[in-house]
Amino acid sequence: MDNQVYLHRNFLCIDLKSFFASCECLERNLNPFTYPLVVANPNQGNGAITLAVTPYLKTLGVPSRGRLYEIPKNIKYTIAKPRMNLYLAKSREVVEIYLKYVAKEDLHIYSIDECFLDVTDYLKLYQKTDEELALTILKDIKESTGLYATCGIGPNMLLAKLSMDIEAKKNKLFIAKWTYEDIPNKLWKISPLSKVWGIGPRMEKNLNRLGIYNMYDLAHYDRYKLKQKFGVIGTELWNHANGIDLSRIKDMEKVTDKSYSHSQVLFKDYHGENIKIIIREMAEVLSIRLQKNHKTCSSIGFGIGYSKSIGGGFYHQIKLNEPTDLEKVILANCLMILDKFYDNLPIRKVTISCGYLKDKEGVQLNLFDNLQEIKEQEQINEAILEIKDKYGKNALLKASSLLNDSTIKERNKKIGGHSA
Repeated sequence: MDNQVYLHRNFLCIDLKSFFASCECLERNLNPFTYPLVVANPNQGNGAITLAVTPYLKTLGVPSRGRLYEIPKNIKYTIAKPRMNLYLAKSREVVEIYLKYVAKEDLHIYSIDECFLDVTDYLKLYQKTDEELALTILKDIKESTGLYATCGIGPNMLLAKLSMDIEAKKNKLFIAKWTYEDIPNKLWKISPLSKVWGIGPRMEKNLNRLGIYNMYDLAHYDRYKLKQKFGVIGTELWNHANGIDLSRIKDMEKVTDKSYSHSQVLFKDYHGENIKIIIREMAEVLSIRLQKNHKTCSSIGFGIGYSKSIGGGFYHQIKLNEPTDLEKVILANCLMILDKFYDNLPIRKVTISCGYLKDKEGVQLNLFDNLQEIKEQEQINEAILEIKDKYGKNALLKASSLLNDSTIKERNKKIGGHSA
């Protein structure tokens, strides 16, 4: 550890408490700390997944992610059907509050109810400590939206996140701060390993087989053996066990003016099959944007972020042999990356980018292309664009967009589309 490089900044990790359930309580003028409310689809019967429960129900031992039939029969509760529009609107309200305190490049939206803020360069401006600024922001959220939030503070994003997950939620003011000096007494004592951001149940079992049962064991394991066993992830695990994280918000998800990017934080956990519906819809959105602006791209980037309970994810880029604006090419490359790197874990975020943009000057053919088919497809695409421009983005939809796992109809409503 002595030779390691450490980041010394002031990060806040803010999470909205029982977000979906709290939003539903606000709509009903109920107190989420005293009222038993569950967010689930009642049409799915007793086996419906509970997307969220109020803090009150959590005190009774009801988990936020389970099945309705798992709730003890002696507990009476109200079921609220999930409303994506409401949660997205509330999330946007909170993000606008964050942007009152920090610039956009110092804000990282991790999920619909969780964000990271790098407040290092703002403490002198506000003449506050990081803890005082955190209290101010949490108070602003409560007074402006009615929502309660928890905040972890740390010198890097990892320690800010862990202090929030492990300690802040139990504190009276919903705030906790971890420093590097807290690593032996707080970080190393964490067990089981799956409590830690980025370590899922499968990785926990793999580590247990090596005799690693807590973060102290992981921090003192031979890091070279971990790298040999798990590759780059092994090195990252060792770094995190020692409180090392060099991530900077300003370096994350950079999008230049020479690329088009589309990122979506999902309403629920997706998996390897139903996520393909989302990927297909996002590829269509980017393809339409390219065609509308008469651009082509020469690289496709694709990444996913795993569920908050797991953490982590991946992002990879493919250089194309020929520039394209075709949905099928964008989709094929995204699915290729998914098949190669997806680790069978629940997914909560998808990102697609089209890079190395240039003006479309013509059609580059190869031996396998059919010029007539390409021209016909371009005419179809132009017709689709005209209809959508005139009648709204939901005027023409693929059949898959009518499936329950699709999000495009709701997203179109939020970006100017209207039903025909």
